[in-house]
Amino acid sequence: MNPRRGIVLLSLGGMASMVPVALLQAGVVRHLPDPPAPGFDSDRVNLSSQAYPLGIPDGPLAIASFASNLVLAGLGDAPPAVFARALKSMIDALLAGWHLYLMPTRERAWCSYCLVAVLASLGIAGLAVGDLRQMARERAEPFRIDAGRWRVLARGRVPVS
Repeated sequence: MNPRRGIVLLSLGGMASMVPVALLQAGVVRHLPDPPAPGFDSDRVNLSSQAYPLGIPDGPLAIASFASNLVLAGLGDAPPAVFARALKSMIDALLAGWHLYLMPTRERAWCSYCLVAVLASLGIAGLAVGDLRQMARERAEPFRIDAGRWRVLARGRVPVS
């Protein structure tokens, strides 16, 4: 599968998982259902002070972030687009990891909706960074260094003795 298609699918999944959170934070719904497992309390996690960075609810911010992945995926395979996707996805993965750390340590609860978004962010980062590595390999392919002779050889040419 094309990495950009995977990024689109994971972004749409992440957006879908954050819609209920945004509805809770906007006051449209009063309670989010949780899995029947101990430790899950999506209401506590999403209505905490940590869920409002700079006074803005993080649900709509996450939806906007996933939506921007759709735009970046639509830019194609040009090197600046691949680099921008990888950079943004790495930043998102770091923020997702930080949020994953805060859930059990500060809130002492898990949010199932947030866990889906974290997994989507990590998957997007994996695909985007893999795409960047592939692009770097393809762009470096025409030239290689002959370690034995310390010469740069053009692809397809035979080394001079």
